[in-house]
Amino acid sequence: MSGPVDESRFPSAGDYAGETARHAALEMVDVGALQAAVQVPYGNQVLLDVNRECLRLAVFEGLYRWHRHPDSDELFLVVEGALEIEFRDRAPVRLAPWQCLVVPAGTVHRTRALGRTVNLTFERQGAATEFED
Repeated sequence: MSGPVDESRFPSAGDYAGETARHAALEMVDVGALQAAVQVPYGNQVLLDVNRECLRLAVFEGLYRWHRHPDSDELFLVVEGALEIEFRDRAPVRLAPWQCLVVPAGTVHRTRALGRTVNLTFERQGAATEFED
């Protein structure tokens, strides 16, 4: 189930950690409209900050890189499509719409969108990301 990953379409670890929320508290956010506007194979953006965490919108197709967040759990909630989360040390998990899973801090994983997939992630603001080969 592995194959080459076009890493040029993904942000660097620094860019990912440095991204700030696009919307402020008390601002209504139309997540449906935002995901519909994504016309590229990979789009990931911080929508809102909540305390010391953030809500991200990810819309993508294909395979993401092996990585870990050493200081943050990551909650995945699939809204549309199907998302497979692969792990180095356990069987993959497939999530359908309105299913979710928490990947504990430090767990090496990668995501695979099975077709166009829309998911929301909840993680620490500025979460560090370490990519692996």
